[in-house]
Amino acid sequence: MAIHHHTHRSGRPLRLGVITVSDSRTEATDESGRLIRDLLAGGGHQVVYYEIMPDEPERIAEAIRSHRGDLDGIVINGGTGIAPRDQTYEAVKGLLDKELDGFGELFRMLSYQEIGSAAFLSRATAGISGGKIVVSLPGSPAACRLGVEKLLLPELGHMANLLGLT
Repeated sequence: MAIHHHTHRSGRPLRLGVITVSDSRTEATDESGRLIRDLLAGGGHQVVYYEIMPDEPERIAEAIRSHRGDLDGIVINGGTGIAPRDQTYEAVKGLLDKELDGFGELFRMLSYQEIGSAAFLSRATAGISGGKIVVSLPGSPAACRLGVEKLLLPELGHMANLLGLT
């Protein structure tokens, strides 16, 4: 079967969660979390879990572990940079059974086209944890839009089929 044929197929809308990692955002000011939820819903998926939490690796990891059983995937935004407080990457990486290195590579390539050399400062990543999709994006709305529109939405159905989620 040609890749373009089964890439977009999915048996049902996926049940997804969105986590915003931030020490300062609230639901009213979380533009990136709102954007991700809107884009996923616009792509035909259900966002059934949403939370804002501080950049504390133990809390991030616990949220992923406790919710992945009810979800097909979790999209996280924030905490992927290199500042001392940015620890989302460590929390996510420690839970991944399979890393999808190409996600981060392509994200940085596409980011480079938009923002230049600062793109390499991102530690955006994706993988599989407990049979579920986990994606971690930077917290800026532009980065979230790029990651969801250009990478995640085109492949969610394909990933779900490969994982037996649909």
